[in-house]
Amino acid sequence: MRFNLAIISFLILSCKSPEKIDKNTNNIFSIVIHGGAGTILKKNMTKEMEANYRKKLEESIKVGYQILENGGSSQEAVEKTIHIMENSPLFNAGKGAVLNFDGRVELDASFMNGLTLDAGAISGASKIKNPISAAIAVMKNSPHVMLSGSGADEFARIQKLELKPNSYFLTERRVKALEKVKLNSASVMVKENEYFLAQKYGTVGCVALDKDGNISSGTSTGGMTNKKWNRIGDAPIIGAGTYANNKTCGVSATGWGEFFIRAVVAYDISALMEYRGLSVEEASKVVIHEKMGKLGGNGGVIALDNKGNVAMVMNTDGMYRAHMDSKGNKTIKIYSDE
Repeated sequence: MRFNLAIISFLILSCKSPEKIDKNTNNIFSIVIHGGAGTILKKNMTKEMEANYRKKLEESIKVGYQILENGGSSQEAVEKTIHIMENSPLFNAGKGAVLNFDGRVELDASFMNGLTLDAGAISGASKIKNPISAAIAVMKNSPHVMLSGSGADEFARIQKLELKPNSYFLTERRVKALEKVKLNSASVMVKENEYFLAQKYGTVGCVALDKDGNISSGTSTGGMTNKKWNRIGDAPIIGAGTYANNKTCGVSATGWGEFFIRAVVAYDISALMEYRGLSVEEASKVVIHEKMGKLGGNGGVIALDNKGNVAMVMNTDGMYRAHMDSKGNKTIKIYSDE
């Protein structure tokens, strides 16, 4: 009897799952962010403006990095990192969001959990200070995936998220940009495609891999300058602008949303990895350059796989982006040729 008990005790103590051992010994984590892609040329950027963008990207990614380094979840890292960019007038999200045709801000955001494939999103909100938190709340505290318009604002109020009057989001920079776009679009010399391509896309996003091996992805935006009819782009659409799956990768996209929706960009990168065995870098290049790009769209993606490998791919002149790995190696870039 004692012999049997000894064997049973040995088996219990030795039967630790490989997953548990990996979680405790591997400690690989990584985080990548973007602040939008588009016509970002060095000749059009003052030294002061470039320094401001690089400083804010560094501030943002350090917030998420410290959370991951201290054993925090990828969800918290994504949320808190995006908060920094949503609260900055530099980016097209939250405080710095672009204006629609009526001179108001309409906010979109989405979030996805790579472990459970749970997701949440909001679109067309006008009062939510930090839309990424509302997207997470939709995922956690509702039976739905996406809420829109006044319903999204009301849900955020019920969730006790911070609300602001629409005037809070307005900045002089965006007011002037709207005036300029309206003036240019009224000209018979401006073709429709040139009108869209001339706009800067400042969507923000973050993908994080935590020490438990869980990937989270989030995206937040004000959409497109001068948009009409409650237009919705790819940012709040799971599979188009945001996707996360622990089996493969997490993705956040930025660019001309209509094309990212048609190409199902974020999910397609994951699918190429899962079904064709491509690396995160290879899959991102195929989707951006060979699929979405050939349709006529432009923009970029950030992506992280489940081993911490990163991809930052674009077919534009630039994309505000930054990456930090578990060793503390940091990369901050703006232009495509960096």
